[in-house]
This record gives sequence, structure tokens and C-alpha cells, in this order.
Amino acid sequence: MNTDEYLKLAELEDRMWYFHSLHAHVERELARALPAARDARVLDAGCGTGGLILRLRPAHPSWQWSGVDFSALACDLARQRTQGDIREGSITALPYDSGQFDAVTSNDVVCQVDEPAAALAEFYRVLRPGGVAIINVPAYRWLWSYHDDAVQTKHRFTRPELRALLTAAGFRGMQLTHWNALPFPLIVAKRKLFRRKSDTSDVKLFPLPVEWAFRGVMAAEHAWLQLGGRWAWGSSVFAVARRPLAENKI
Repeated sequence: MNTDEYLKLAELEDRMWYFHSLHAHVERELARALPAARDARVLDAGCGTGGLILRLRPAHPSWQWSGVDFSALACDLARQRTQGDIREGSITALPYDSGQFDAVTSNDVVCQVDEPAAALAEFYRVLRPGGVAIINVPAYRWLWSYHDDAVQTKHRFTRPELRALLTAAGFRGMQLTHWNALPFPLIVAKRKLFRRKSDTSDVKLFPLPVEWAFRGVMAAEHAWLQLGGRWAWGSSVFAVARRPLAENKI
């Protein structure tokens, strides 16, 4: 992403409804994957300015967080905000030894690299056997818009496409769903029908009543997923996949 978008992230991701919901999705799946783990090691691959670590660490103080991002500016901001272990590097060549982490999260970052398969292979490599990868990517190529240009998206995914990439990397036990399903018509309308030349990205804070309305809608989405449901449409694809405990030998 460009410098302006990182600065916007640092200012807004702790308050904007989208990140509030995205981080809640990640926390739900991490809590399911690491219910009894003490001192579990979690890597945020493409940590940006550290918003996910900042939000989840107080609720899970035993988890040991690390973060990596390609941008030196993002790393500096993340270190300032989290005082955590933040390293500069690419998600396609992670600066860690193999088998170090119990979980890897990557949110809206796999879509920004030229070789997403290489990124997923790296997530698999740094996970311990039985470890979990939690990945969020934007959905549908036809939804490409000014937002993707601003945040330097290189690819939007379908669920089958992301599932195939995860399978090729060696992951198993996959669960995939769309989300941002209920506000989806509004997202499509804004990006395709009512775009303006001055639009940059949709990372912005709305008036408080609108923010809380979106949070209420997303609470309904979360409740459905918490019950084991799935969404067949939405502007994002959210995936949970595991590195097998034992790998088949050919």
C-alpha cells in the first residue's frame, strides 16, 4: 500500500467498523484453534500498523505475538503502537525458521503479492504441525474498483480459488466462508454505481450512527457464523486451514 493508506490505517483501524468486525472474526477462530494453548506463538503476516495485535493482545495475554510487514513505515508504526516483535520482510519469504508458530493470520495481504501461492507455502512452512492459518482476502474480480487501486490489490479471489491454493500448499481441514454479506448490496452500489473521481479507498470513518449501524449488522453475521453457518456471498473470503499433524510420505 502507499504511504497515505498506512497513515490512515494507523489512525482509523482501531475505530472503523470493518476492522472491528475483521478482528473479531480472527479472534473467534484463534480462540477455537488455541483453546488450551499456553504461550501460543501467533504471527500476523502483513501486520500493517499493528491493529490486530493491539486489539487482541489484551484479551489473550498468554499469546506471544509477532508481526511482519513489507513496509518500513508500517513496521515503525506497529512497533510504536504495540511495542511488539515486528520485523520488516515479505510474506513470500518470511524471516523466520520453519515450524515456529501455532497460528498465522494474514488479513487482506495475500491479495497484494504477485505470487499468493508462495505466501501460502511460507505460512505452511513456519507453522508447527497442527498449526492453523487464518486468512482474509477480497472477493470477486468483477468487484474491482478504486478501492483496490488505492490499496494496491493485485488479485480478488473466489472461494474455490482460495481453497485450491490452500490445498496445493498442503493445508487440510479447511473452512471457508464469505462475509460482509448483509452490507454487500451497499458495497457494490458504492464501488460500481456511485463512485466519484475523488474516491481513494473505503478506509474511512463514517458518522457515528452509521458506524454503529454497520456494527449491528455485522453482529448478526458473526452470530450466524458462531452457530456454524456460512455465507455464500459477500465482499471478502475468510479461510481457516490447518497444517496436518502428520504429513503423507510419497
